Amino acid sequence: MKIAGIQRSRLASNQIAAPSVGGGIIACKLAQLQRGINNMARRNQLNAVLAIALALASYGFLRNAAHRAAASANPNAHSEISRLAEEMQWKPGMTIADIGAGDGSYSFAAEKIVGPSGHVYATEIDANKLTTLRDEVAKQKLANVTIVESAADDTKLPTACCDAIFLRRVYHHITAPDAFDKNLLRTLKPGARLAIIDFAPDNSLPPVEGVPANRGGHGIPQKIMIDELTAAGFHAEKTINHWSGNDYCVIFTKPGD
Repeated sequence: MKIAGIQRSRLASNQIAAPSVGGGIIACKLAQLQRGINNMARRNQLNAVLAIALALASYGFLRNAAHRAAASANPNAHSEISRLAEEMQWKPGMTIADIGAGDGSYSFAAEKIVGPSGHVYATEIDANKLTTLRDEVAKQKLANVTIVESAADDTKLPTACCDAIFLRRVYHHITAPDAFDKNLLRTLKPGARLAIIDFAPDNSLPPVEGVPANRGGHGIPQKIMIDELTAAGFHAEKTINHWSGNDYCVIFTKPGD
């Protein structure tokens, strides 16, 4: 009887405990589900943050790419050069220099204006761009366009060879402005003109390595550029604040003898 009673007691005990074991399993499953939901939420948050970061990085890349494209190949090169030629009073037969010619679109546009009796010097410091320029000159069979490898502090052009020189979005890249400005003066004929087309500092663009600290970002304040070239011996003749987009244009003259 006792044994039977004990068996019945154990059976009853097991029957009572069974629901608590089942409840523990359910609670465990619920906890696992909650952890899964939390992990998924964290992953979604992380994915959202990564997507925003990628979008911002893509915007910065596209902005810089657009800026670089505008600084080199430009479908409006001919119209801009025509305007510059009028402002600087170019004439057929003149010798013009494009400092920092890039892909040469502005140099080749200038060649159309000075004609076969004129001459264009296209200078560059980048080896790949120099190769591209020389290939294009050969392709177009331009006997009156000379490609010149310049230096950080020297145009490498003959003394008093030019009737006009222009730098388009190049001056803010010059790392030795004192020496380079004196070379610009040396390269021009007495009474000849220099045009600087550039833009105010833009901190959304990557910094330019090696330039003076007073630039204040990617670009150059107009006053600083004018002060530097005036110190080199140039005379500021005309300022056009709204040249194209955010660019300004300042035209200088070299004093006559």
